[in-house]
Amino acid sequence: MNIGLDMMGGDLAPLEAVKGVLQYLSEEKTTANLFLIGDQPQIEKLLDEHKVPRERIHLVHAEQVIDMHEHPTKAMKEKQRSSIAIGFHLLATGKTDSFISAGNTGAMLVGALFSIKALEGVLRPTISTIIPKENGSTGLLLDVGLNADCKPEQLNQFAIMGSVYAQLMLGIEKPRVGLMNVGEEEGKGNLLAQATYPLLKANQHIHFVGNIEGRDVLEDKADVMVCEGFTGNIILKLAESLYEITHRQKIEHEYFERFNFENYGGTPVLGVSKPVIIGHGISKAKAFKNMIVVAQQMLEKDVLGKMKDELQ
Repeated sequence: MNIGLDMMGGDLAPLEAVKGVLQYLSEEKTTANLFLIGDQPQIEKLLDEHKVPRERIHLVHAEQVIDMHEHPTKAMKEKQRSSIAIGFHLLATGKTDSFISAGNTGAMLVGALFSIKALEGVLRPTISTIIPKENGSTGLLLDVGLNADCKPEQLNQFAIMGSVYAQLMLGIEKPRVGLMNVGEEEGKGNLLAQATYPLLKANQHIHFVGNIEGRDVLEDKADVMVCEGFTGNIILKLAESLYEITHRQKIEHEYFERFNFENYGGTPVLGVSKPVIIGHGISKAKAFKNMIVVAQQMLEKDVLGKMKDELQ
């Protein structure tokens, strides 16, 4: 198992990326090889300073970095020697089995969509986020920003991919799928919701429980919550603000601590042929470590292969 990691991506890289690698190698039982992509002299210095064991580490030099505010498509074309471009080249050519970056999100999405292939039959890949439930369980919300506008058939596929991910990665035996809407009754909502409902209801690959409302997101009404990326991103940003507000107000509670994105690492792109994990731009060591864990688990459990089977 070979996992590629962009060491230059993110506001706190490469230092926090190196610390994350150390945490992963120290805390996780693994046989994975890590391909660390970035400014080799800078990375080697940090590896030595933090006494990171080298047995499973391979350094891949990248002389360029795609900055956070660069145009994604233009940067991917013009910066072929960047850490993100090289990371996707290694992934596309089979030298690595997955790729992780906390760098330019747009460039990561361009790479995921065009450097490697989508799973056969997938109309549009999607990205999701973990939602902590009040009762201690976790749910999955998708799409959360990759597809601001969607067709009913795409939401129907998101439900299948989300169900597979929830089953294999979250350990939910029979995930309940809910459609985000403005009311519980069938026939509610905008044209997209009204057209999507019967597709989900007829879908034999999922356990559809009907419409769910905004107040149900943090309740135990559904395990997989499906919507287009416009709505999903608003819910995601609202959920992130809960953690930030409680910290500013010095409110300490284990439930709100579960909203810390670092607990979950990053966001996998679902619907592409190999695991691609996108991290938050302010990721620290814990987030980098957990992104590697997510990539490892997705490979071990063949999550994308199972998705392909369910989409046939």
